[in-house]
Amino acid sequence: MTTWPSGYRHIHFETIGSTNDEARRLAASGDCGPLWITAGEQTAGRGRRGRVWVSPKGNLMSTLLLNPRRPAAECAQLSFVSAIASADTVAHFAPGAEIKVKWPNDVLANGRKISGILLESASAGGEPYFLAIGIGINLAHFPPDTEFPATSLAALGVSSPPLPDTLTQLAAHFAKWYEMWRAHGFAPIRDAWLARAANLGGRIRARLTNEETSGVFEGIDASGALLLRQASDRLRIIAAGEVFF
Repeated sequence: MTTWPSGYRHIHFETIGSTNDEARRLAASGDCGPLWITAGEQTAGRGRRGRVWVSPKGNLMSTLLLNPRRPAAECAQLSFVSAIASADTVAHFAPGAEIKVKWPNDVLANGRKISGILLESASAGGEPYFLAIGIGINLAHFPPDTEFPATSLAALGVSSPPLPDTLTQLAAHFAKWYEMWRAHGFAPIRDAWLARAANLGGRIRARLTNEETSGVFEGIDASGALLLRQASDRLRIIAAGEVFF
């Protein structure tokens, strides 16, 4: 039986603007975590690049407040830790589904997005003094009109687990992989992520800030950047963007 990881706290709100914003507020007041913040409903949830994150009741809406006390570039690696933890959580409840991760920080079930992750941080000139890791998992609902197709546990034919059970699984999986990262660095996280990577070795389309490009997805490098083979003699390294198949 999965148990709540030692040393992690949890607070829950029935309604809140954004769990990530609450993490930022608590960090400003001196809270270093580790603290899981959940909400039954968000009124101002957001995704990557400032997009609105639809947050209907019945899905898991959570943020983990941490202070890893590492440089910002290393803290960014925790998006991969989070993706693995979320994938393992979904796999626990939907063992019959194909669960994969999609660069940079999505989880797919049978080829459709079921979980998204948003990292936010702030620093006072040095390393970040807090990291907010927002993780949403579609348990009961999913948005029907997204550019990349989405799904939920319910759509997979799985009864939506209670939110406390889902959070306990997520928190336990995260704590496991976080300790691996703290002890051994990014290398084992990279290996675990690649073992779950969707379309590895296949052709993908990458949307960057000012262009779109395509090629063969060869993996990620030691920093987590995407490796895109565009020709036999050209391997492009992409630090930020979105991927489509």
